[in-house]
Amino acid sequence: MMPPSDALLLDAPPDLPAALLAPQAGCMNCDLRPVSICGALVDEELAELAQLSERRSFAAREVLTIQGDRSDVVFNVLAGTIRLYSLLPDGRRQIVGFLLPGDFLGLSMEERSPFCADAVVDSRACCFRRAGFQEFLDRKPHLLRRLHRAAVQEMTMAQHHLVLLGKARAEVRVLSFLLHMRRRWSAIGGRSSVTVPLPMSRQDIADYIGLTISTVSRTLTALERDRRILIVPDGVRLLDLPGIEASVAGG
Repeated sequence: MMPPSDALLLDAPPDLPAALLAPQAGCMNCDLRPVSICGALVDEELAELAQLSERRSFAAREVLTIQGDRSDVVFNVLAGTIRLYSLLPDGRRQIVGFLLPGDFLGLSMEERSPFCADAVVDSRACCFRRAGFQEFLDRKPHLLRRLHRAAVQEMTMAQHHLVLLGKARAEVRVLSFLLHMRRRWSAIGGRSSVTVPLPMSRQDIADYIGLTISTVSRTLTALERDRRILIVPDGVRLLDLPGIEASVAGG
């Protein structure tokens, strides 16, 4: 793994405060504390947890976990985006989710990784040895409750993914994905924005929503031509949010 380096910090996507992608030195000053599992801890407990953690940087496409391998480390994402995917028997890749700053990788607490995980872009995370984190968790029932809440949110996202894959029209799948990512980024930033950061590639989007990359590209081009979205560097701007929400609601 690559050593931590400030050179790997990302520029903030459109309309997202840079502080949320570049945590300050020390857990006490981390801007992600309110939206991560660490928000359940008081200062003294957080200092104790910090003794168990190591901040690491991951280059784009660097692997964090491999499906089926023993996973001795859990991760709290600080910056960037992590891609979760399954390798199918025929060799194809099915992306099952994206982790954003404040998300936790290792909620299942299983010894073997259920998915592969790698960095979409240069990313950073607080890393914990599973055994030490589990022992800390056993002594902090309020942190366990916070993890349970995060697990429920993860299940909700999985259900959203299933609903998304069940939608017939490509346009609705793409728009549903954009609204989903908008809600997630807004939860981190604490405010809504019509600009949706998309650090992942169009191929990633296609693999997530069950379309081909050519269909995703054609759909985005058509939506921009119809002045419903504007494609900007590293994201899209939703020009007709009420209309987009109505299209998704109508299926």
